[in-house]
Amino acid sequence: MLESAIVFAVVAATFYAGHQVADHVFGQSDTQAANKAAPGWHGWRHLLGHVVAYHLVVAFMLAVTIAALDLPVTAGGLAAGLGFSAISHAILDRRWPVRWLLTHTGSADFADRQAPICGIYLADQSLHAGCLWVSALLVACL
Repeated sequence: MLESAIVFAVVAATFYAGHQVADHVFGQSDTQAANKAAPGWHGWRHLLGHVVAYHLVVAFMLAVTIAALDLPVTAGGLAAGLGFSAISHAILDRRWPVRWLLTHTGSADFADRQAPICGIYLADQSLHAGCLWVSALLVACL
């Protein structure tokens, strides 16, 4: 159990660091960010490019961490964790699911807030962090 807990902690930290680097630096162009929630194939094309680039960064960071620390992870656990991350990231980045959730949990005003903070962005990032937690659990437990 202790070994799984350690793997979870290390993988969760790596997923979170990878998320920050991939979502804000190396895994998304301005064009992808502006168009990934657009309707139809146009939006899905930009979203797919972002999700692939994002997960290449995250997978690289995970591979370096696993190799450097000789973490005992399985191919199935890695596939499940990265797969869940990719699917959940794509769903959240369509933006409407985040707005729907905020609207239906009594936070419609927060969803529309732009200053001094952007409510929808903060909710999006929080939901990504929660999904990365699930991804780390999958890697550590499978």
